Amino acid sequence: MKIYVDADACPVIRIVERVAKKYELPVTLMCDTNHILSSDYSEVKVISAGADAVDFALTNMCQKGDIVVSQDYGVAAMVLGKGAYAIHQSGRWYTDDNIDQLLMERDICKKIRRSNSRSHMKGPSKRTADDDRRFEESFEKLIQKYL
Repeated sequence: MKIYVDADACPVIRIVERVAKKYELPVTLMCDTNHILSSDYSEVKVISAGADAVDFALTNMCQKGDIVVSQDYGVAAMVLGKGAYAIHQSGRWYTDDNIDQLLMERDICKKIRRSNSRSHMKGPSKRTADDDRRFEESFEKLIQKYL
């Protein structure tokens, strides 16, 4: 089992590394050339900037049984299709049972935003220590379940 992180603007990188180190699991952080990452634990792969370049590289690298950390539902859907596991930075597990609903909700929200320029949707709330704790607990349970 390997862990891949869609690391562009990912707030849980250090948590992933801490938990992975505990289980002696390798971590690969994937980002594009617009981001600078360094790590004492993880391998950092920098992918050429481009629309979805990191997403496709990550999907191509992961294999059945690996874990992918991403907030992108599209990436989650692709890696689930390969037999990998996926988790959102909130700690929510992506599964075959919920991914279609999540993709549909994303599409509906996108259509709403396009149809009315005045319908500005607020972004996510500021991340809290509770958010980090929830992610860490969920991430560790995911590892334990499939290790």
